Amino acid sequence: MIAIIPMKAHSERVPNKNIRDFNEKPLFCWVIESLLEAKTIDSIVVNTDSPLIGIVVQERCPDVFVLYRPDYLKGDMVTGNKLIKWTLDQLKGEHFLYTHSTNPLLKSETIDRAVELYLSNQAAYDSLFSVTKHQFRLYMSDGSPVNHSPDELIRSQDLEPLYEDNSNLYIFSRESFGFTGSRIGKSPYMFEIPKSEAIDIDTEDDWKIAEAVAKCRDGWK
Repeated sequence: MIAIIPMKAHSERVPNKNIRDFNEKPLFCWVIESLLEAKTIDSIVVNTDSPLIGIVVQERCPDVFVLYRPDYLKGDMVTGNKLIKWTLDQLKGEHFLYTHSTNPLLKSETIDRAVELYLSNQAAYDSLFSVTKHQFRLYMSDGSPVNHSPDELIRSQDLEPLYEDNSNLYIFSRESFGFTGSRIGKSPYMFEIPKSEAIDIDTEDDWKIAEAVAKCRDGWK
């Protein structure tokens, strides 16, 4: 199983977030350390458009392989699936795990559990992606309810669950990606992970919350 982590230089909402210190070490170190500790991950590849990020990654994590994107894959509008396609073309191997540096709370045990589930259920599922379970009342932008009736306020724990693609991990094969062109295949397994691991840092508020959770979890004062 090859783990792939994309990292670009520009970040609009959280500047320099990939290499910014998160509880005393660069943000990317957290997920890479979890991947290195995982028993099911054979190698780790960072895909980046930034020479600075590449240098810092190799200094902090010398066992990680760095791929530099071609010019046509640089910029904020390049989709994740285009990056994955190019990355797979540069690599050998059949099975891949795609995650982000912005998932610092993801644990090695969770990674191993997801990989083992995927590998042992390939006859039923062509891919796996992580989700967060939600049971609260949701509305569309026009005020119409999504998952409940305002006239019948049943308990939130009795609502039909909805699941968020939390961007923490995606597992797929070269074959399934080639067939769909997507990290999520035609018959994916939704792999639920705890909210305490599922924070994906997109904003400064996300950063503060994730840092606070990490400090509580790891016994910081």
